[in-house]
Amino acid sequence: MNTTPDFSCDVLIIGSGAAGLSLALRLAEHSSVTVLSKGPISEGSTFYAQGGIAAVFDETDSIESHVEDTLIAGAGLCDRHAVTFVASNARSCVQWLIDQGVLFDTQVQANGEESYHLTREGGHSHRRILHAADATGKAVETTLVDKALAHPNIRILERSNAVDLIVSDKIGLPGTRRVVGAWIWNRNKERVETCSAKAVVLATGGAAKVYQYTTNPDVSSGDGIAMAWRAGCRVANLEFNQFHPTALYHPQARNFLLTEALRGEGAHLNARMAPALCRTLTSAASWPRAISSPAPSTMK
Repeated sequence: MNTTPDFSCDVLIIGSGAAGLSLALRLAEHSSVTVLSKGPISEGSTFYAQGGIAAVFDETDSIESHVEDTLIAGAGLCDRHAVTFVASNARSCVQWLIDQGVLFDTQVQANGEESYHLTREGGHSHRRILHAADATGKAVETTLVDKALAHPNIRILERSNAVDLIVSDKIGLPGTRRVVGAWIWNRNKERVETCSAKAVVLATGGAAKVYQYTTNPDVSSGDGIAMAWRAGCRVANLEFNQFHPTALYHPQARNFLLTEALRGEGAHLNARMAPALCRTLTSAASWPRAISSPAPSTMK
């Protein structure tokens, strides 16, 4: 492929979901940033997320409780340090989203004061889910997209697929082996373009769309993971794909997710193979394991 850059930037971010756009907005204050989107800018997993974001806002809740709930839901597979870091920083991250303009639902308390409406989801011992109706991901994504489109230091390329990372030794550059850009398939121009960048960030999400039955969008195809592996990065835990336990099924239409908050607010699932599980507000991860067990099952 061509190694002469068609364009360059300080930071190339591959992926236009909440992670990619949040980073772009942070870095754009002192860097030129290019964001690649495989499809339309808002087409990604973030847009389809429904229930909400977990963070400790309730005075009766605690970081320690959030950490323990997460470790239990993770069935002993979580990294405690990572869980503690995420739970400890969740509130400040949500506050940053609020500062960007995301409108989470509020309620008026008995004393007349307004507070954020907190709901509950599977595996949580407290109400700690901030939400924007039942379309939280859409509210987050559209807000970040609007901010990114308006920023003078952010360039967004829609319908642009990263083909592969450009690694220095593969194009004959001397010095330490490093990533220096990416080759990009511009679907609008139907040509491969070369981007030179001082830093490349992969914010491409997962690969769960490789399964026939999934609530993930088509763009969750794992190309970012594959590019990282080809460039020499170590990858791990690729077998961990969480299947959402509730979805609306139609044989002639694409399945779509039904929010976990349904159970948090009192909805019940009925399953012949796991009646005890039905009576508890277990984590979302527990349900797919039970559903896929060898026992015959009927779900309503």
